[in-house]
Amino acid sequence: MSEPRFSVVTVAREYGSGGASIATRLAERLGYELLDRAVVERIAALAKVGREVAGRFDEHVDPWAQRLSRALWYGGFEAVSVVDGEVVNSDRVAVLSALIVKEAAAAGRCVIVGRGAQCLLRGRPDTFHVFVYAPREERARRLQGRLAPGADIEFALDEVDRERGAYTRRYCGGNWLDPHLYHLMVNAAMGEDAAVSTILTALETGAPAPARTP
Repeated sequence: MSEPRFSVVTVAREYGSGGASIATRLAERLGYELLDRAVVERIAALAKVGREVAGRFDEHVDPWAQRLSRALWYGGFEAVSVVDGEVVNSDRVAVLSALIVKEAAAAGRCVIVGRGAQCLLRGRPDTFHVFVYAPREERARRLQGRLAPGADIEFALDEVDRERGAYTRRYCGGNWLDPHLYHLMVNAAMGEDAAVSTILTALETGAPAPARTP
C-alpha cells in the first residue's frame, strides 16, 4: 500500500460498536501511534493525579448541579476550569484533552479515538475523520462480555452515547452525529477486518474535506 495522504485519523464511535478496537487495528496497519487510553495517562501526568481520577472525567460533562455548586464556591463558571491547578473536574480534563489532541495532530502519524477530535481538528487537510457505528443489537451483544454481570446494557448504550454527545457539544462545539463532520461512516457489523480495510482504502484513495453545514 502506498503512503496514505492523511497523517492523522480521528475515530468517533458509538458505544459498543467496536470503534476503539477498529482504531487499534488501523493504527497497527498504518504504523501510527494510537491515542486512546494514552490520553488519560497524559492527562493524569499533566494534572498530577492518578490515572483513575483522570479517567473518571474523561469524555464526561459534569452534572448541572455539580457545576452550579462549584460556580458558587469558586465565584463563577469560568473560574473553575483551569485557573486553579488544584481543581480536577470535567472542565479541566477537557481542556487538557484538547491540548493533547492538538499536540498529537501537530506531530502527525497518529490515530485519535474520540475526545471530540473530529471537531477540534476540523478543516485540517492532513486529517481524515471516521465515524464507527453498529446496529443496537450488535452493540448490546458486544457489551455482554465487557460489562459486569447484571449491568443494565440498554441504559449503558444510551447513557454513554448521551455523554459523548454532550461532551462534543459543550467542549468541542459540534454535534457528533452530524455526518458532515466525517469523511467516512462505517458500519462495524461488516466485521472489524472489513471495516479497517474500508478505511485504509479510503485513506489511500483520498477524499474531499467534509462539507461545512450552513
